[in-house]
Amino acid sequence: MVYTSTAVPHRKRLQSVRTATENTAKLLKLGFEVVKFRKSFSQIYVYYENGGDEPIPIYCDEGKTSDAGEICATLKNMMFVLSFHPANSALRQARKGLIAFS
Repeated sequence: MVYTSTAVPHRKRLQSVRTATENTAKLLKLGFEVVKFRKSFSQIYVYYENGGDEPIPIYCDEGKTSDAGEICATLKNMMFVLSFHPANSALRQARKGLIAFS
């Protein structure tokens, strides 16, 4: 899930984060969603959500523009780390794919 503010103009940053997150989700055969808030904040956040569990923050753009490739690599690294947690069995099954594309 990508969390962003509707009040802050950051279309280029959002596009990079969205592209990287969407590509990572496709690789892992996971869903993808963009959630927009009216509350104003400058950062864009990406969370991993596993069913009914509390979402886990895995990326924050810190208000900076980054290349989609860099963001994708960061997301894959975080997902790889999460794949070792017992609650993330779906990620455990995708671990080999994460290693191959890292």
